[in-house]
Amino acid sequence: MPATGKKFKTAVALVDRAREYPIPDAVGLVKKAAYAKFDETVDVAVNLGVDPRHADQVVRGTVVLPHGTGKPVRVLVITQGDRAREAEAAGADFVGMEYIQRLKDGWLECDVIVATPDVMGQLGQLGRVLGPRGLMPNPKAGTVTTDVGRAVREIKAGKIEFRVDKTGNVHAPVGKVSFSEQQLAANVQAFMDTIVRAKPSAAKGVYIKSATVSSTMGPGVRLETAGYR
Repeated sequence: MPATGKKFKTAVALVDRAREYPIPDAVGLVKKAAYAKFDETVDVAVNLGVDPRHADQVVRGTVVLPHGTGKPVRVLVITQGDRAREAEAAGADFVGMEYIQRLKDGWLECDVIVATPDVMGQLGQLGRVLGPRGLMPNPKAGTVTTDVGRAVREIKAGKIEFRVDKTGNVHAPVGKVSFSEQQLAANVQAFMDTIVRAKPSAAKGVYIKSATVSSTMGPGVRLETAGYR
């Protein structure tokens, strides 16, 4: 098991668990502590001082990571006419109204779905299928829009969606271990800045309680959060 293996123990020994690190130092440690044979994903987890049970304290939004996530994103655009051609020109992987039926038949070979407002009535009946998988288009995430070309380009460039879970945590991928320290630091900084801007007016007390960055198999490295509180 990774948690008891020699490589994991060696990685853990590199990190002072009692210390909070500036972002550049933290991502440097994450890269140094990564030991898997594959290109591990680097994730950020932020614990927020909000109560997601209250609608006015739900934290959600999007951020375009300056250097992307390092993972190819398959984008489906459900629309028709000129906007379908616009989506294809922007680099969408799948385009067309026929995908509504394909989704009903169980096809789920995409990572993000973009739709124009006029087709949302037809997509609504797929809520039970798409909702739990985070695939249902949403205006707040910019995936229900008439500007499908821009939406596709932003997603392909590294736009990700985030939402606080019921325990008050927000998780997001911010790159790969193969990224440079500068690329990872820029992505983490962009994500943290966006989380701060998304603070609900109803949130009281300390907003960002803690933040940790880690690779898929590696130990967590705590980020300095004093500047965000």
